Amino acid sequence: MNVAVLLPLPGLDVTRSRVEEELRRSVSGENPFLTEVAGHLITAGGARWRPTLAVAAALAGGAAATHEVIRGACSVELVHLGTLYHDDVIDEATTRRQVQSVNARWGNNVAILGGDFLLARASEIAASLGTEVAALLAATIGRLCEGEISELQTAFAVGRPEDAYFGSIADKTSSLFSAACRIGGIVGGLPRAQIDALTGYGEAFGTVFQIVDDIKDLVLSEGELGKPSGHDLVEGVYTLPVLRALAMPGVGEELAALLGGPIARPEAEKARAMVVSSGGIESAVSTARQWADRAAVAVEDLEGPAAADLAGLGHTLLDQLPI
Repeated sequence: MNVAVLLPLPGLDVTRSRVEEELRRSVSGENPFLTEVAGHLITAGGARWRPTLAVAAALAGGAAATHEVIRGACSVELVHLGTLYHDDVIDEATTRRQVQSVNARWGNNVAILGGDFLLARASEIAASLGTEVAALLAATIGRLCEGEISELQTAFAVGRPEDAYFGSIADKTSSLFSAACRIGGIVGGLPRAQIDALTGYGEAFGTVFQIVDDIKDLVLSEGELGKPSGHDLVEGVYTLPVLRALAMPGVGEELAALLGGPIARPEAEKARAMVVSSGGIESAVSTARQWADRAAVAVEDLEGPAAADLAGLGHTLLDQLPI
């Protein structure tokens, strides 16, 4: 889903060009090979959800997309990219954004070091924007790690509580969306009340975003996703639609018997079909709409450009699901 279409910011083309230029500049170093590795996924493109939301947050509060706002936006995207490098090592992924993953192309050691380099560059930018931004980004990186660990601890657990699911995605996904919005507000010089409102918006929207992503893993093809579909089921990550299906009479027991441990692709496809036909998808969508409502309420008092588009973004994202 194209954030440029769903969130049409004033001067969007120019803003996106500035973000891309700053991202490329930020990973340029003295070692040409490291520069190539660090820029691999930047060159591959991407939706740029997080930097776009950082800029949108500043605009929604009436601030301008200054060079500092662009740099703050890039710091968040670099953290996101760094975690992708590390995730692909953990998952032994071979593709990312329809190109060869860094670990598949250059090996795990290079991928880990490349991810570390991206996180270091993000921290360097954040430090240049002030102690509050630096502390926030550091805390966010910590939350990302906590979320991933929590998810690993419940891998293959058919009895995974929904609270564990929501706690994990709050850390591993919503925290970075929240940080993006908060950094946009801080660097944009917005009043504290608006910064706090944008922070709450990012938390709520991040939850919508992750639920949508989890649904897409079940209903879209590999070509549409840019990565293997049903990957979460294979990895034992039982997301909200799966948990809802597991709780349903009849299908739940059969699905639980199929899951609970490593499964091959045919079994994953069977499990995916069971979840889709069970009503688990629709139930997850309903919950996501409640979070989209929370996101809209969080920014209802903002009046700057992009405020209205931000408020409706969660529902717009859900409306794009092919279900």
